Amino acid sequence: MMKSICLTFVLFVSFVISSSCFAQVPILNTYDSPLPKVVAPGAFSSENGVTAPSDAVSLFDGKDLSEWNGKNGSAQWTVHDGMFTVANGTGDIYTQKEFGDFQLHIEFMHPSDITGNGQMRGNSGVFLQGLYEIQVLETYNNANKTYVNGQAGSIYRQHPPLVNPLKKPGEWNAYDIIFTAPTFNADKTYRTNPRVTILLNGILIQNNAVIYGCTSDEKIYDQIKGGIRLQDHGCIVNYRNIWVREL
Repeated sequence: MMKSICLTFVLFVSFVISSSCFAQVPILNTYDSPLPKVVAPGAFSSENGVTAPSDAVSLFDGKDLSEWNGKNGSAQWTVHDGMFTVANGTGDIYTQKEFGDFQLHIEFMHPSDITGNGQMRGNSGVFLQGLYEIQVLETYNNANKTYVNGQAGSIYRQHPPLVNPLKKPGEWNAYDIIFTAPTFNADKTYRTNPRVTILLNGILIQNNAVIYGCTSDEKIYDQIKGGIRLQDHGCIVNYRNIWVREL
């Protein structure tokens, strides 16, 4: 008799638990609103790359660097032929606008006559919120030997790229970066770390990767918004078609 009562009780508890679990499953149904915002895609061509969609903030459209600042005021990098080129020794440039969560598109190209080896072969960087570096480096076909978490597509010194789809010098590459900004506890530690997903030339190379801190000093800075910074590392790198969609 006691065994029967115990078995009945166990079955009852199991039923209650399973019922409460099922009760939390949302009812799937169709609905008519709200409709998603209509966004017109940018134009694409093999010669000119991908221009900004209708809801994006254009950071460089081939004309000037009016959206950027440099270490001494205005950005001093060289604008020409619908692109701009790192001007060695003038310092990093950074956007006037700041962003939290965002989708960033940026295209870069190393010159066909590139020289140098290792970290001095086409080195630059895209710093998300000015803190977290996505490496730019000429590592086509893995021929330029360097540490793997410092090659193109790496979250510098943290995560190497999953694969290497970089094009050869003289051809344009495109990063599409989806960044989720960190959130913070009262003591300024991470509540949720920054995360990033990156496609290089349409191929996934970072998949919702966790960022552990600032690239330069590994510290945690409690900022939820920041600009985009491009690095002057003393190498010739060309950029074009830079735009951001705030998420």
